[in-house]
Order: sequence, then structure tokens, then C-alpha cells
Amino acid sequence: MSRKGEQFAGLTVALVTPFKDGKVDEAALKKSVDFQIEAGTDVVSPVGTTGESPTLTHDEHERVIAIVCEHAAGRIKVMAGTGSNSTSECVRLTKYAKKSGATGALIVGPYYNKPTQEGFYQHFQAVAEACDLPIVLYNIPGRTAKNIEPETICRIAELPTVVAIKESTGLMDQASQVLSGSNLTLLSGDDSLTLPLMSLGGSGVVSVVGNIIPKDVKAMIAAWNKGDIKTAQAAHHKLFPLCRDLLGLSTNPIPIKAAMTALGRDAGPVRLPLTPLSESEMQKLRKSLTNHGLL
Repeated sequence: MSRKGEQFAGLTVALVTPFKDGKVDEAALKKSVDFQIEAGTDVVSPVGTTGESPTLTHDEHERVIAIVCEHAAGRIKVMAGTGSNSTSECVRLTKYAKKSGATGALIVGPYYNKPTQEGFYQHFQAVAEACDLPIVLYNIPGRTAKNIEPETICRIAELPTVVAIKESTGLMDQASQVLSGSNLTLLSGDDSLTLPLMSLGGSGVVSVVGNIIPKDVKAMIAAWNKGDIKTAQAAHHKLFPLCRDLLGLSTNPIPIKAAMTALGRDAGPVRLPLTPLSESEMQKLRKSLTNHGLL
């Protein structure tokens, strides 16, 4: 089955937003884009969950999109986070991403206000009608407080510009329903579930761990796509402990920012209300990085 959104297949890295002296560290952000280009990453995704979008001002949010698009300069695709719990704000951000040169928009289900399923549909319909930038749905009910049900996703998928979904429910049955009921390209929103979802027909991942080991993640995806199941499984099991710690020690992106700092990358601190890892958590993280051969 041919799927919409194949341009977003493979490895997308959800970029952290580096901070310095309370502001976005623009130089470090550009270095992160270069790091991903050199690693062969397919797509970068700024200002998503990992990019701490909830604590960015509107001006900062737009500035991060602009910097990433400008610095990418066509060398790598950009899936800009433009979601909001306000439909009009989502439209504005999506139009801005298109104007900045983004390849697509990653749009999370509206959070906090808990729309009905009809509300979800009308939200995405309004954005799609206002701007023709390709849309990647982002369903993460653990953060938004409301699941976009598979039937609704398949309905939204009929909108021409909705081409893919970042699946972050952790539910294999939901992913199967979306894959069998639509022609969306499905991307894992959890690093530890990339290979399981690809076995169902998924096409890659929007990765957090890819901020530090993009080549490892890309190699696992490539092995699966070549039909080398044993190599892909071995890669999965090597990645799993690190994925578990980077997503399980504390709220994302606290651990990945700590890992980047430990590895000499300019990630800077997290913004309140997020707080740094405790000393015991940091020891566990260092052990995980050492076991993976990174320290």
C-alpha cells in the first residue's frame, strides 16, 4: 500500500532547544542541526515536546523555527512543531512554518481543553484549509489528556495535507487500526517502540535518543528495511536500556539534556517548571551512557 507522507519516513530527531543565560542559545541550536546533517538524519523536528515548546514565548517559538529552517537551508527536512490548544494560534504557527521554509508541520492534538472527537477533526480541518503545508498528526494522550481515537484519525487522514502521524499512545492495537484504516505514514513517538511499530507497518521514528546517537537509530531502521531482522533486533536490544533511561528516569527532555551536557554538547538547562536530574538519577544516567560506550 502506497502511503502519504513517505517524505517523513526514516529517522526524525526531535531537537532539544538549548538555553543559555535564560535565552535560546542560537549558536548551539545551529550546531545541533549540523550534527544531525552530518549523521545522515532524515528530518529534524524543532519545538516539539523535546524542544520544551510549552515554556517558549510565541516569539521564541517562531525564532527557533526560523533558525532551524534557515540553517538547514535545504540540507535536511524540517518538521516544525506548530501545535496549540488554540486553533487560531495553531494556524498562525503553521503559516509561519511554511513561510520559514519548513517541509512539514508536527501538530499535537489540542491539549488541556479536552476536545470532543468532532472538535479534534474540526481543529485539523481548519488548519489544513488555512495552510497547505503537509501535516504530521501527533497523538500523545499522556500529555494532552485526551486520545484522538483511531476512527477520528482515519477521518482526519482524508484531509489531503494530512500525511503522517507520530504515534505516542504506546498502544499497538491503536497503531494497527490507524495503519489498516488509513494511508498515513506512521512514525513511532517512543524510541523503545520503533522496531515493534515498524513490524506492524510503521515507517520510522521521531526520536529523542537520536539527539546523541542518530547513527545507531538510523542503522536499526536501515537493517529492518533491508529485511535483516536479526541485525535490527540486536540494534533494538542494544538501544533499549538507553532509551528506557532517557525516557524513564524523569520527564522528557530532562534526561536527554543531561546526557547531552555529560557528552560535551551545548544543551543548557531545562526551564521551569522542569527541574534537573537528582544526583542519584544522574549516576544512573552516566552508567547507562557508559554501558552504551558513550562515556
